[in-house]
Amino acid sequence: MTTRIADVIVPEVFNPYTVKRTNELSALYQSGIVQPVAELESKLNEGNRYFNMPFWNDLTGEDESLEDTEGWALTPDKITSGQDMATQLFRGKAWSTTDLSKTMSGDDPMAAIGNLVAGYWNRRMQAALIATLKGAFTAIAETHINNIATEDGANATDTNIISGAAIVDTMSKLGDAHEVLTGIVMHSIVYFNMVKQGLVEDVRDETGRVLYKAYLGKRIIIDDGVPVEAGTTSGKKYTTYLFGNGAIGYGEGSPEVPTETDRDTLAGEDILINRKHFVLHPRGIKFTNNTVAKVAPTNAELALAANWEKVYEDKDIRMVAMVTNG
Repeated sequence: MTTRIADVIVPEVFNPYTVKRTNELSALYQSGIVQPVAELESKLNEGNRYFNMPFWNDLTGEDESLEDTEGWALTPDKITSGQDMATQLFRGKAWSTTDLSKTMSGDDPMAAIGNLVAGYWNRRMQAALIATLKGAFTAIAETHINNIATEDGANATDTNIISGAAIVDTMSKLGDAHEVLTGIVMHSIVYFNMVKQGLVEDVRDETGRVLYKAYLGKRIIIDDGVPVEAGTTSGKKYTTYLFGNGAIGYGEGSPEVPTETDRDTLAGEDILINRKHFVLHPRGIKFTNNTVAKVAPTNAELALAANWEKVYEDKDIRMVAMVTNG
């Protein structure tokens, strides 16, 4: 008897399994760079597209010298607040049985499909995050980007490519707050240049098994989806990101129908439909919604400078970037 998608997909089991596996597969999530935000979780399912996230600004002002004179008193200052704002992304994808037929021969078809779907969403969520970072960093370019690339990338020298000194210079953008940085996301070209320089170290567990690669204890995540731009004259320019824990706020929404199966009997096709609502937000850089054509932003709209505005103090934004020729 032929196994149908509807025979192995139980939405009540499949939906949480896929969310869990997506998070397990995400190096960004496992590194702590992406962390759930409690105030988002409670609002995602209330029909909201955008979420205000108020915050208190740090205390400012000079202290006062105490006096012992009649009528003297301290002058109270006020604590001020600001408003960060995130956007919810509404995404979906459908597959036919011809794409999934190979997985149907396994011992656990639902797990096989679930792993493939989770892997797919992990890649798509990272693509959405890279687009978000491209746009968000335009709002903090002057203070949080170290650009050492040349527009003539084909003739780049050691001063234009990744190095230990370049990473340290980038970390220094946060001044005395640099220790919050715990992870580095880079293109494989940049990573292998670090390997050639002997900068990459192995982080192992107590049995000696390699857990991940690192530099200065900061976890390295390789993603060829990071921005790569052509130099004006020649060559390419690569963006590398450094993050602190919780730099990216995460929330998982609940579509009305997250998973459906269907069958086109005339065509003999089984269909799996999967929908995902989620938030991936760089904390302290407000999504302004200035240029969004439809219900929710596309990746192209996330990458637009017009949709982002800095609202945190510089040292409170837990991410910096560098641009190199490799």
